[in-house]
Amino acid sequence: MTRPPDHGGLSPTNPRGQTGWIEVISGSMFSGKTEELIRRLRRAQIARQSVAIFKPRLEDRYSESDIVSHSQLRIPSTPVGSPDEILQHADEADVIGIDEAQFFQQEIVDVARELANRGKRVVVAGLDKDFRGEPFGAMPELMAEAEYVTKTLAICMQCGEPANFTQRLTSDERRILIGETDLYEARCRRCYEPPVEKGNHFKDPT
Repeated sequence: MTRPPDHGGLSPTNPRGQTGWIEVISGSMFSGKTEELIRRLRRAQIARQSVAIFKPRLEDRYSESDIVSHSQLRIPSTPVGSPDEILQHADEADVIGIDEAQFFQQEIVDVARELANRGKRVVVAGLDKDFRGEPFGAMPELMAEAEYVTKTLAICMQCGEPANFTQRLTSDERRILIGETDLYEARCRRCYEPPVEKGNHFKDPT
C-alpha cells in the first residue's frame, strides 16, 4: 500500500505533518486475518519502517509473546493488558500492528485514532462477529473509523462454501473462550447454527 501524500498539518504529536490512517482486517476464525496482518507488517519491515506490534495478553494459544497464525506464521509482539499500554510503547514506530482487537476494551478505538492522528499507519486485525453472530467488542467502531477495511472469508468446514461465521462446538456461554479447532469451526450462513439462548446476557469472560 502506498502512503498517502503529506498534507502538512504540523502539530506537537505529529511534528512532521505525516498523514496517518487505520486499516482493519476482519472476518471469522480460520479466515486468514492474522496471516494477512503478518504479511503487511513484514512488508513494512522489509521497507525498513519502524514497526511496533501488539496483542492482548490473554491471547496465548501458540505463544505468550509472538503473534501466530493458524498456519504457524509468526512475528514477535508485545502482549498488553489494556489499549493505553500501546500508546506507551508505540511512539517511535511508523507502523503499528494490533491483533485480536475484539478482546480489547472500547478504548482501543481512541488509541487507534490517536495513533493515526500522530501520522502513523495502524493495522488492526480481529473477529467482527462472536460465536452468536453478533458484533464483537470494538470491531464495528474500528471498521467505521478505518480508511481501509478488508473482509476475509474462511471455508465452511461443513460444505466448503465461503464462511463468515464462527461456530462454537461447546455449550460454554462465555463470550471469550480461547480455543482452536477443538472448540470452533468456520461455517457459512446456511450451515451456521446459532446457540440456544440460556440467559439474557453473556457470562463473565473469566
